[in-house]
Order: sequence, then C-alpha cells, then structure tokens
Amino acid sequence: MGNQLKTFLLLVLMTGVIMFFGQLIGGRTGLIVAFGIALATNFVSYWFSGSIVLARNKATVVGPEDAPGLYQLVEHLASRAGLPTPKVAIVEDPAPNAFATGRNPSHAVVAVTRGLLNIMNREELAGVLSHELAHVKHRDILICSLAAVFASVIMLLANIARFTAMFSGGRGGRGFNPIAALLMALLAPFAAMLIQAAISRSREYLADDGGADIAGSSLGLASALEKLQQGTSRGVVTATATPETANLYIVNPLSRQGLANLFATHPPIEERIQRLRGMR
Repeated sequence: MGNQLKTFLLLVLMTGVIMFFGQLIGGRTGLIVAFGIALATNFVSYWFSGSIVLARNKATVVGPEDAPGLYQLVEHLASRAGLPTPKVAIVEDPAPNAFATGRNPSHAVVAVTRGLLNIMNREELAGVLSHELAHVKHRDILICSLAAVFASVIMLLANIARFTAMFSGGRGGRGFNPIAALLMALLAPFAAMLIQAAISRSREYLADDGGADIAGSSLGLASALEKLQQGTSRGVVTATATPETANLYIVNPLSRQGLANLFATHPPIEERIQRLRGMR
C-alpha cells in the first residue's frame, strides 16, 4: 500500500476515533464538537507533524556553525541520495539513537542523539544518517510522523475519557456511558500500539537497503546497529523519546518487555545486522 493512501487512511481513522470519543463523552453535542476538533487536528498534524515530533522528543535544530562535521556529512549524503539537504537536529540524550521526520523531502529533519555522536565513528554515523535519508527518500517520514501524532492524540483522549468516567458519577452528556468510556480509555493505548505496528515494519528493511546504497556500503550501518544493540542489551533507554514516537527511531528507544514485544514497531536488530552483513 502506498504511503499516500496510508496517510489518507490514517487521517480518516484519526477523525473517526476523535468523533467516537466525543460521542462517548458528550453524546450528540460531543460528536459535533469532536468533528470540529478532528478537522483542526488533521490540519495541524499534516502540516506541523514534524515540528510536533521534534518538540515531543526535545530535539534542537542546529546549523552548520553549530555542528559542522555532522552538517557536512548530512549534506554530502543527501547529495548522493539526490535529496535537498534536510535540517539537522540534535537531541541532548546520552542514549544513542536517530530519527527523521517532516512532511516531505523539502521539509525533512534528520535528528541524532548526543549519545549516538559520542560512540559512532564516521563510517557508522554515515550508515545511520543514510538509513534516515532513505526514509526521507521513500517518503516514510510523513506517515510515521502522523502515526506518532495519532498515538499521542489517542493517549490524550484516553486520559480525558478515563477522567470523565471516574468523576462524572454517571452524569455525563446525553448518550454518555461511563463504563464504555472507562473501557475505551483502558484499551486505547493498545490501539495506539497496534496502529504503529501496522505501519509496516518492512519499511525498516527497505530503509536499511536504501541506506546502504546511499552510503556506498552496508558495513557502516551494520556496525552501528551492533553498537545500538549492545546499548539495548545493557538497558540503555532514552530519556526523551515517548511510546507514541518510538516508531520513528532507527531502533526502539524504549525498553521492550512483556506485551510490548507483541506490538514491536521494529524488526529484530539481529536480523537487520545479518542482512546487512550479507550484502555485496
């Protein structure tokens, strides 16, 4: 399924979920209000999802004078990929990771954590950046950014529904069902994880392949993933990423235990490394 169709379907789904929660909380009046909120949310999500993601992950856009080596490497790799040079952002987080966001290649941002810059050599850093630029080239960034915003909206609505159900005493708007609202509030986080998992994990494999082409070798990215895997095995998790934005990162930035493994947004790192090592 093309990313443009996925984007349209995700916006429709977001509208439906917001309207459903609106009706659940406020009956017909809530439905009408929710429709207006849904339209505004879709507009903001489409045009400003990149900025929202950067803010949620505490990423700061830097210029060539702030990080000349990083900026020049991104500029060089973007030229090899036939892309406009994206903005570059740094997340002041000791956990090594990276992500890309934006609505299209002309409005893309590639972000890396301080921890990534501290442990990667130039070849490994080029591999990571090339992977993110492959996401930009494949136009994955909009759909993944929208999925992250959608997950945040679901969590917000779930909290509102839970609060309303607990403190309304059954005196909600016409058509209000406190039991149903509480049930939906409890199930909403799982719905958010399912939606993110549905944004095909195969996109990571394609970005690995595309990144190897851009960098000119698959070995840098393979070595970088090995270092990232070592950090994951030691329990090094980011302090800035959120569950809603975890799907954007090159590797899952959060600890995955229990049910979280069932909703994984990334393929196993071991498989990705093996594929990259086997490329010629």
